[in-house]
Formats: sequence, structure tokens, C-alpha cells
Amino acid sequence: MIRFGLRLTVAGGREAALRLAIIAVAVALGVGMLLSAVAGMSGVERQNDRYGWANAALTPAAPGDPDPLWWQLRVDSYDKRTIGRVDLAATGPASPVPPGLARLPGPGEFFASPALRELLAGAPADQLGARFPGHLAGTIGPAALPAPDSLVAVVGYTPRELSARPGATRVSHLPDAAPERCPGGCWSGIPAAGLQLVLAVVAGALIFPLLILIGSATRLNATRREQRFAAMRLVGATPRQVATVAAVESTVSALAGTLGGFALFYAFRGTLAAVPFTGAPMFPADLSPSLAGTLGVGLGVPVAAALVARFALRRVRISPLGVSRRVTPRPPRAYRLVPLALGMAELAWFVGRRPDTTNGQVLAFLPGILIVMAGLVIAGPWLTMAGSRLLARRARRPASLIAARRLADDPKAGFRAVGGLVLALFVTSVAVGVMTTIAADRERRDVGYAGELGLIFRDRKTAPTGTVVPPGLAAVPGVRTVTVVRAAPAELPRRQGFFPDGLADCADIARTAGARQCEPGARIAWAWPDLVGPPEFTGAWPAADFPSARLPELPALSLVVETDGSAAAVERARTVVTTAYPTLWGPITPAEWEADGAKVFNGWRRLADVVVLTSLAIAGFSLAVTVAGGLAERKRPFSMLRLTGVPLATLRRVVALESVTPLLTAAVVSAGAGFLCAALFLRAQMHLSLRAPGVAYYVIVLIGVAASLAVIASTLPLLRRLTGPEAARND
Repeated sequence: MIRFGLRLTVAGGREAALRLAIIAVAVALGVGMLLSAVAGMSGVERQNDRYGWANAALTPAAPGDPDPLWWQLRVDSYDKRTIGRVDLAATGPASPVPPGLARLPGPGEFFASPALRELLAGAPADQLGARFPGHLAGTIGPAALPAPDSLVAVVGYTPRELSARPGATRVSHLPDAAPERCPGGCWSGIPAAGLQLVLAVVAGALIFPLLILIGSATRLNATRREQRFAAMRLVGATPRQVATVAAVESTVSALAGTLGGFALFYAFRGTLAAVPFTGAPMFPADLSPSLAGTLGVGLGVPVAAALVARFALRRVRISPLGVSRRVTPRPPRAYRLVPLALGMAELAWFVGRRPDTTNGQVLAFLPGILIVMAGLVIAGPWLTMAGSRLLARRARRPASLIAARRLADDPKAGFRAVGGLVLALFVTSVAVGVMTTIAADRERRDVGYAGELGLIFRDRKTAPTGTVVPPGLAAVPGVRTVTVVRAAPAELPRRQGFFPDGLADCADIARTAGARQCEPGARIAWAWPDLVGPPEFTGAWPAADFPSARLPELPALSLVVETDGSAAAVERARTVVTTAYPTLWGPITPAEWEADGAKVFNGWRRLADVVVLTSLAIAGFSLAVTVAGGLAERKRPFSMLRLTGVPLATLRRVVALESVTPLLTAAVVSAGAGFLCAALFLRAQMHLSLRAPGVAYYVIVLIGVAASLAVIASTLPLLRRLTGPEAARND
């Protein structure tokens, strides 16, 4: 029967070839997107692992290790871009060499990544080049770069120089994986746990629209195929043989589409890798699915297509005469809403119970999202029936009555046409709800002023005392004021309800135009390291009972430099401060802090846009296939109506109402379910409350609905050709 099914599939004429092509194209698009999501999950991990070698100081050398390296990691900035820098010194010929380097840089030498070399060539030396002592001796290879455009430097020193520097340590092993924990801080790229969770949800969100599209394409000319299968039953074919033939037809299409999807993915992998979904582009080789992901997509999609085909044509298994003995199916019951409620309950359960691990979060949230999507599909026929009854009550024209009667007669078929769009609207609501809320929270947290450059001394044991301002800093063109915030002694009584840990001279604060000012009459005040404080604090800096003469005796907590806001002034000041204080975290401005966090958020937003647009495209394709296939299936009853005098315009209104009614009915529930899922996810994962979507959401919804109506309208001209008198004959 498999060979016979292959003959019917390949040599079934124009109709079979068209169905094969549609299913193959649908599967190819879906497989390409699924592979992108699965490969993205692996790519996130590989990209993070490329930061591993730079964090070697987290595992210091043990006594007796041969020729360890003196090592200090430093994270610098230039023009809102992060620079990863490692200062090292070899203690012998067996000292380990970082990846991407042919040898260790000697004292007075440094290696730079290709992007940093290009930046050094174009930037003034006093703004960037002066931070790297000695001369450029070589280029860092891709093995040490998290991304193709990463700014990375490895600078050589003598062991005597580096061993005297606070924060330097000895290492003998360079890890090749990202650290699980970062006590004291490390150079890392992205929150891999959160992005892997998002990509897992993306992969799950694409499965249902893809299966609906496969099912819609499988049902093309389903009536004629069922008649053919019923004829096979009449001549002695068993139900299993008929099911095998049906499965072979769809499996061949799915296999062809799966191969096409793999071809699409690898053809556009370089383009996808260049899109900074993680805040930075990936190397194309990193964007590769794991073996489990490849097998899951390569085998799972054809199997799912075969199951969908078997389910879509299950009526021929009733009996050899089952096709001609059709009766009105039983109306759907309200219990179809139960899975939808169960999915919401599963998500609500984890509010306040969020798992700590990435795998735990995926297992917590992904099943809930998938159950809700399945619940929307299961509840769709019941919602369609409810919409048809409402349409019947308000019907004033024959087209409305006919459409309501047909929908009530078979609400499953009515919802099937718009199921993909309903799921696309759900995905859109979830994505927009999450992104809108995160964006609003980011705006609330963005504080500071444009002219501020700050360095925080995180280790009080090594923080400088006395005169902290580097020589020449105040004379840098564009520098206006320099303020030092000191670490308050532990024995100094704190003001109740106020929790800053710094002390600053109010005279210095008064000269800093962008800083929050002290209370009237205060000479020394409690202050946050950035002189601005958190957004929830709105008052002035309270006075502290500490003598001004003893302030220089305290270790520095931060150094705040106010400039005129020009890039040249900021970078010159940063160069002076970075050279004077080679700390792990270099000085940074609020705008750079915001830009660094915005990279990941903007990547997530791009990913959400791609998912939304892809879901809408797959749903629109599914709608066009379903409506066109439905017209072909119903050409005989429509032809009979035309012969009895029903105008063609009335039939067109019937077709439009049969598609629009379930779409609008289920869309309201789908959008509400999407926002509720977004609210539960945000509350459980990020402890945020859902914010109302902006104008962009309504524009996307209107565009989606308008595109759906355009798809429906594009199929209406087929009615004239399909409902001629010849179609009313009994075949």
C-alpha cells in the first residue's frame, strides 16, 4: 500500500501536484522557523561559552601549578560599546595561552580583535588608544570572540607590574564554558536563561499554526479524496490500508517540505546570525541546532503531518459508505473551554513559585502556553457556534441567515478556516503584552543625567583614600566637576528609612548641576554612589553627622565626573580614570548603562516582531488555503442555490460572513487569553504587572484583520467559476 500511495501522490494529476506543493511550501516555512528557534537556543549557549576564557580568575591557580598566568579581567566602554580586556603576565614557558592567540603578548604589547583594531585606527589616541600601553602586536582570532563585532583586547605586562595591582590573581586553567556563578563579577554577554526560555516558547508557539496549515492543505479537495478512499473500501481495502495511503500522501509532502525547510535555514543562516537577537550577532557556526533538535524537527514534523492527515481524513474509516451517509454532527459542548482554563491555571500556579533553573522555568511556562493554545483550538468550535447563534438572532438579510445556519450546522469547519489567525492573534497579544511591560519598566528605571561619568570602587579593602581625583582629570577639556563619594563607616548611625551607604561633601554636590542636592544647611550628606539615587527616592540628600575634615580618611565609594556631555570629553575623562584605576568595572555613563541593557531588550523585541509576522504569514496562508478549499468542496450546493435564483452577491456575503464571524468571536477570547498569559508570565518570572499595549498593538491587529479580509475577498471571484450550472450535476 505504501507503493500504491506513492503512485497516487506523485502521479495523481494536477490536483495532487498542487496539494503536494502547497503542503511542502507550508512545511518548509514552518520547519525553517522551528530550526531557527531551536538553533537559537543552542547558539545562545555557544555564544555565552565564548566569554568563558576571560573569566578564568573565578578558578585561581592552585599551589604547585606550573607557570601560572597573572591575570586581571577588566570591562571598559567606548561610545556605548563594551570592551572586554584581559591584562596578563606570563611566569614561564608553560603559561597557558588564551584561545584565538598564537602566543602570549609580552610586556608593552597587546592583541586586539578585528573590530577593536578598526576602532583604534579611527579614534583619537587620547580618547581610546592611550588606555592600551605599548604597541599593537597581533589580532585575536574568532575562538576568543563572543561575536564577530566584539571589542576584545589582551594586554601584556611583567609579573612584577601585575602582581602589585589590586584585583589581579594567578590562573593556570582557561575555561571553555560560561561560569554558572560570578562571585565578585565576571564578563558575560546575555541572560541565557531568559532568552532560552523565550526561544522555547517561540518554538512552541510556531508548532500549532504550522500544524493547522498542514491540516488545511491536507483537506484540499477532501470530499473527492474521501470518495476515492470510500471506493477503495468498497473494492475490499481495509481501514488500515486506506489510512496508510492517506498518511503516505501527506508524509511525502511533509518530507519534501522538511528538506526544503533545512535548505532554507542553512541558506539564510548567515543572515539570521547577523541579526542581534541576543544583543550581539552570532557566528554562523554557532547558530546550529543540536543533534536532539535536528532529530526532533527532522523526524517530528513529518510524523506530525502524517498524524494530522490521518485525523483530517478519519471519516472514511467509518464504513465503505460513510462518505455518502453524512449527518449533521453534534453541536460542541461547553466542556471544550476546560483545557483553556487548565492552561491558565497552570500558569497561575507558578506565580510566586518560579523555578530557579532554566530547564525548570521552561518546564513551568512552556506547557502552560501550549495548553492554552491547544485550548483555544479546542474551544474554537464552541465559540463559533455561539457567534453563529448571535448572528442568527440579529440577521436581517438572507445571507446572514444562510451563513448562521451553515456555521451552526458545522462549527468545526467554520473555525478551522480561522484557527491559524486566532493563534497568531494570541501570540501577538502575548508578545506585545510582555514587551510593552518590560519597556515601561525600563523607562521607569532609567535615571541619571547625560553629562555624568561614574566609577564605583566595589572592593572597599582596596579602594583608595585621600586624594582620589587622578592628576589632570579636572583639566580635561569638557570636564566640569569631579565629586568623590566616600564609604560611610559601619559605626556611623543611619537615618531610619534611608539606606544609602555613601557620604559626600555638599559643596561638591552643589557644583554638580545634574546631581540631587543636599538638605538646606547640610555640610556632609548621605548619598547614593551616582548622586541621583533610585526612582522611588524623591527627596534631598539628608545631612550626616560626620566631620568634614575626616572625610578624606574614608575609602572612596565612587568617583563622579560631570562633563559637558560631548563624546570627546567623556572618552578623554574615561581614559584618564581607567589608566589611574584599573578596576574590573570601568567608569560608565547612565546612557551607556541604558544602551548596554537595551541591546538584549531590543533583540527580544526583534525576535517578538519576527514571531508575530511569521505567525500572521502562516495564518494568512492557512486562511487562503482553507477558504479556497472550502469553496471547491461546496461548489455543488452553491450551484444549486444559484439555479434557484440566489444572486451571486448573496453567496459572496455568505462566504465572507462564514469566515468573519468565527474570526471576530474567537479573536476576542484569543486576545484576552494572550494578555492574561502575558500577565501571569510577567508576574511569575519578573514580578511585573501587565501594562496596557500601545498604539502599535492595535495597528498590528487592524493590519492582520484587514489582511484576512483581503485574503477572503481574493477568493470570492472563484465563486462565479465554481458555481456554474455544470457543477450542479450529480457525478
